[in-house]
Parts: sequence; structure tokens; C-alpha cells
Amino acid sequence: MNAQKPGLHPRNRHRDRYDLPTLCVACPELAEFITTNPSGEETINFAESRAVKALNKALLMHFYGVQQWDVPDGFLCPPVPGRADYIHHLADLLSETGGEIPRQASVLDIGVGANCIYPLIGAYEYGWRFTGTEVNAEAFASAQAIVNGNPGLNRSIRLRKQKDEAAIFRGIIHKNEQYDATICNPPFHDSAEAAREGNERKRRNLGQKQADARNFGGQQQELWCEGGEVRFIQQMIEESKSFARQVMWFSSLVSRGENLPLLYPALTAAGAVKVVKKEMAQGQKQSRFIAWTFLDEDQRRRFLARAR
Repeated sequence: MNAQKPGLHPRNRHRDRYDLPTLCVACPELAEFITTNPSGEETINFAESRAVKALNKALLMHFYGVQQWDVPDGFLCPPVPGRADYIHHLADLLSETGGEIPRQASVLDIGVGANCIYPLIGAYEYGWRFTGTEVNAEAFASAQAIVNGNPGLNRSIRLRKQKDEAAIFRGIIHKNEQYDATICNPPFHDSAEAAREGNERKRRNLGQKQADARNFGGQQQELWCEGGEVRFIQQMIEESKSFARQVMWFSSLVSRGENLPLLYPALTAAGAVKVVKKEMAQGQKQSRFIAWTFLDEDQRRRFLARAR
């Protein structure tokens, strides 16, 4: 089949067009949302939040062995292919130290969200163990319901409530704990108004109804924070110094490439030994994540050996 999403990682399971009949077998509720486009091809209406949620559910059930998955109305329903790309590129980064992708990696997901998407993909693809953090009580409960609803996931995914909304790593990384990597999809807007404007643009581009946009827009902590993603990641960098010997690679998505020059000086000031940028693409959409470590190559090798 022809690639539908050029630019995705070679190991990404979603490089080809969606096989909607097969996905409907995995998740029969998807069938009611299938339509035909002007070219006569089967598709779904991506402006309909229920259709996108059903597609995500089908993808997770068919490709990742997830039996039970849902997100409450009003929370983000992230695109699975792009989230999978972050995991695969992170696996490549981790393989640079030991020569192969570690099968027992321990990963900290900052802001696991109501959807629990990164742990679901990473646990299935690589057998990694995840700790997911969350400040929102409803999102935490949703993620926990996903873990509880899928036999065996509680052996690879644990959740921790972040009690201090002003903290990122503080209060989460316990003494004597070690993580091979941290991941994060930070809030990217710098105000509620900017988040509303962003949602309105997305709604117009999709031809989406206003009522449906409210169901699909995301919660405050998912969308915006004071200073936007730059300030959030700068704080993450500052806090990461305190856990320099407990984490091999810190990382975060960066939604706008023009924000990178604002982040590199913070990494230099923090004393990062190495900084890596991983570019990602899904069709026309460009994204990236940055990763940094306070450990040199020999220390990273020892870290891997000790962590095993």
C-alpha cells in the first residue's frame, strides 16, 4: 500500500494508509464513522471528535493489544502515529549507548494525560517500564482506569500524582530511583486566550462545529501555562540538574522550531554534557524533540550496566 504519512519512523506501524475494514474488526464502533471521500475512498471525518476517538481506540486495539481504552470528553485525543514516532526515535537514542535498544528501559512520562498514550505504545513495542505523572485528578483517574482495564499493564505502567502543580520532577523522582529517559508533551500555549485561538483555527481548518470543538479541545494543563512551552521546558531543564545522576536522558517535545534558540542557552547554563535534536514529520506536519544528558559516554555506559 502507498505510504499515507511520509516522514514517519521506519519502525512506525502507521506508515501505510489505514486499513479501515481490518480496524473495524478490532473495534466495531469505528464502522459508524466511515464515509467516502470525493475520490471514492473510504475514510473518516477527522473533524468529528467521536470518529477520531474511535479511530484511536481501533489503532490501539489492533496494533498494541489494548483491550480497554477511553478518554473523558474535553481531554486531548492525540494522534497515535505521531506519538509512536517519539517512542521510536527515543529508542534509537537509547540504542546509541549500549549498541542496541534496551529491552528493560525505565521511562518517566511527565504529564501522562487521560489517554496514557506513550506508556501504552512503549510497553508494547519495547517492553519498557513506565512511570506516568499527572496533576489533573480526572486525567489521572482515566489513565489508571486504562491500566486497570488491561490485564498485565500494571506490571509495566505505574502512575504517580504530582501534588505540587508548580513542580515537574520534584516530588516525583524518588531517592535512589533511576530512569533511562524522561519524555514530555508540554503545554505549548502561553495563555488561555492563545489556546482558544489555536483551537478556533483548528476548528475552522477542519470545518468543525463549535460544540464538537468544546468536546475535543483539551484541558488547561494540556494546552497552556504561563510562558508557554519555552518556560515549561526551561523549568524542566532547571529541575533536571537536581536529578543529573538519576536520569540518563531527559527529553521533551518542542512544537515550534523557532523556540529552540531560546532553549539551548538554558541547556548550556545547566551544564548539559550532550544535547540531541530529533526531527520528526507526519506528512506536512513537522515536529521534534530535544534530549539532554549530564552524563558523558562512559558514565552512560555505566548507568546502563548498573540499571540492569
